[in-house]
Amino acid sequence: MSKKNAVVIGAGFAGLSVATHLAHQGYQVTIFEKNNTPGGRARKFEAEGFVFDMGPSWYWMPDVFDTYFSHFGKKSSDYYNLIRLDPSYKVVFGDNDSLDIPANLSEFRELMETLEPGVGPKLDEFLKQAAYKYKVGIQDLGYRPSRSIFEFTNPKLLMDMLRMDIFQSMSKHVSKFFKEDKIIRLMEFPVLFLGETADNIPALYSLMNYADIALGTWYPLGGMHKIIEGMISLAQEKGVKFQFGAEVSKINIQDGVARSVNTLDGKEYKADVIIAGADYHHIDRHVLEDKYSNYSDTYWDKRVMAPGSLLFYLGIDKKLNNLRHHNLFFDELLGPHADAIYTNPRWPERPLFYACVPSITDSSVAPEGKENLFLLIPLAPDLKDTEEMREKYYNIIMDRLERLTGQEIRSHVVYKRSYAHNDFKSDYHAFKGNAYGLANTLMQTAILKPSLKSKKVKNLYYTGQLTVPGPGVPPSLISGHVVAREVIKENNL
Repeated sequence: MSKKNAVVIGAGFAGLSVATHLAHQGYQVTIFEKNNTPGGRARKFEAEGFVFDMGPSWYWMPDVFDTYFSHFGKKSSDYYNLIRLDPSYKVVFGDNDSLDIPANLSEFRELMETLEPGVGPKLDEFLKQAAYKYKVGIQDLGYRPSRSIFEFTNPKLLMDMLRMDIFQSMSKHVSKFFKEDKIIRLMEFPVLFLGETADNIPALYSLMNYADIALGTWYPLGGMHKIIEGMISLAQEKGVKFQFGAEVSKINIQDGVARSVNTLDGKEYKADVIIAGADYHHIDRHVLEDKYSNYSDTYWDKRVMAPGSLLFYLGIDKKLNNLRHHNLFFDELLGPHADAIYTNPRWPERPLFYACVPSITDSSVAPEGKENLFLLIPLAPDLKDTEEMREKYYNIIMDRLERLTGQEIRSHVVYKRSYAHNDFKSDYHAFKGNAYGLANTLMQTAILKPSLKSKKVKNLYYTGQLTVPGPGVPPSLISGHVVAREVIKENNL
């Protein structure tokens, strides 16, 4: 029997994952990537001796990466070298007011006790519950395709879900255990990766605290793109073929079945199954004919999107002081409601921001004696993105960064590039210029997310951060696996 031919649209984490899983099961797979390099948001670029990761910079949930490679008899260490960061990261609350978050759990507990005496037992219980949620949420629920409510009607699973506080907000959950404002902000910070404030994210996602505090923050030497390089190598070993600079412009449907794709250069490629790892909204509303869309424009406009981002990639001609690999600046964040950064359609007056200095850990990403500095400001999606606004916010956060770290930085910038909504739209067709996908609110979880399978077209599937299980690198790896299983189940060789 001849191999079935699968076309995957997009060479990001989810696209690479689904392609490799299908190839491993005997499919002949070709990935069509719009851009000239792989990785999607995890692409890299080099300039003047600096090597910049363009997107993801946090390596959490190492077990998910290990599980991914283990499906193919491999290990993460076959492709890149991981080191655990210690401190995990630094949190800056104001002038001369910061915390280094230790990697060691006992040391972390001691630090929390200095902030809120007697909090140790409460922290233990909080992390115990978080560990349980991680086990069930990531290792079970995350791998469910969420195509039917009946996937979740097992009595034991229903009890598990009730124990995981899915109907309580993360904010209320955290406040049950902690009173000190700094601890609360520290515990609420990880849900920023899920695209909403702690008031609107289910307490199920305290599992992120377990990932943060217990499993730790890691770094692949050479940069996050080393993961992509490893996945590319593995995919090619399995026979996956790549076409770069090949944007899919149309999916051809015949008798309700996806038969082929067209690229912008007019070429047609036949397929037995098509999996879209590109922006779901773009495929659903622009690549498909309207009559084959899963969802209307009204549906999409009502979705709560994860934030957009304003990014700065900076090369610094000296070494920097008073910074760690990861640095969170909460000096202007006056509580969880400040500036409504995710949903309020305006530029914030007092943004929080994040600074990453990977060259502190890894000398290969910057020339000798210089520093690689990555800055990120989370913003509401669909803002008017202009060079004037980018420059305004560059100066806002550089003022704070220089003051809070006690050093001159701007005059030492020898390379500078910005990246924001317009670039996300141009490079990824990102809906409303979002950087992270769909926010993991209760009403956008599991079966309430956009379906991983077309409702109107046979053999058309979706993978990535706008479908299950959600935004982030580990969920995208899982998404590819989940979709591959569904494809194989419904299209047996």
